[in-house]
Amino acid sequence: MVARVAQLVYYPVKGCAGTPVPAAEVTPAGLRNDRGFMVVAEDGGFRSQRRHPALATVRPTLTEDGTRLVLRAPGRADLDLPVAEDGPRRAVSVFRWDGKGVDQGDAAAEWFGALLGAPSRLVRVPPDHQRETTGATPGTAGFADSDALLVVGESSLDLLNERIAAAGGQPVPVDRFRPNVVVGGWDEPHTEDRIRRAEIGDVELAYSRECVRCAVPTVDQETGTRSGPEPVRTLATYRRAPEGGVTFGAKLAVLRAGRIAVGDEVRVVEWA
Repeated sequence: MVARVAQLVYYPVKGCAGTPVPAAEVTPAGLRNDRGFMVVAEDGGFRSQRRHPALATVRPTLTEDGTRLVLRAPGRADLDLPVAEDGPRRAVSVFRWDGKGVDQGDAAAEWFGALLGAPSRLVRVPPDHQRETTGATPGTAGFADSDALLVVGESSLDLLNERIAAAGGQPVPVDRFRPNVVVGGWDEPHTEDRIRRAEIGDVELAYSRECVRCAVPTVDQETGTRSGPEPVRTLATYRRAPEGGVTFGAKLAVLRAGRIAVGDEVRVVEWA
């Protein structure tokens, strides 16, 4: 069976809900506008579903021209923001990376602060953003945890859900893993781990690392609540990472930018 792109999703605001798209421009930093915004604490540290699972309930909508961002969440009035492409900078951090973000103003800060019950600011990737990601293939990214793209194979999820069901649990949807590219047509689970170089549409990608998962996959992405130990509990039985934690999905760097679409063939030109 030919492997093809089954889903494309970008996440306008880091930690918030994703936006499925039929096609996307791929920049050196990943799908256009992916993790271009980020919610941070007063000290600039990023807020995530690890501590604030309610972020999953935020449905951001970015206009095609990128000039306005609409934020929606259950029980909250919608907030329609003009995007500040440049302006006052705020020191921000994502794990071991330190950089700058363009502050998006008090209205956004108040909206997220009320939702999360903690003082927060919303920042945007600045025009002169520079971030080098490390891994087997160096690259760049916006405010993602690391690397430009997260790829997950449908067969990997199928195997996981079979094992969860065998243990008496309920299957989980792929959105628990917040991928950018979901690939169908691979018979072997975790084929994505063996990619070293691949072409999709006119885009060329290269392997960076396996994705080590935290507690976020235990968060129901519809309700913004932690739903229990799955799928991490089952992953721990067969997908333990040598350095700790569990792995699911592969992170790839962009070698050649371009455009990809749902239905495009995934052509792996170099395997591990």
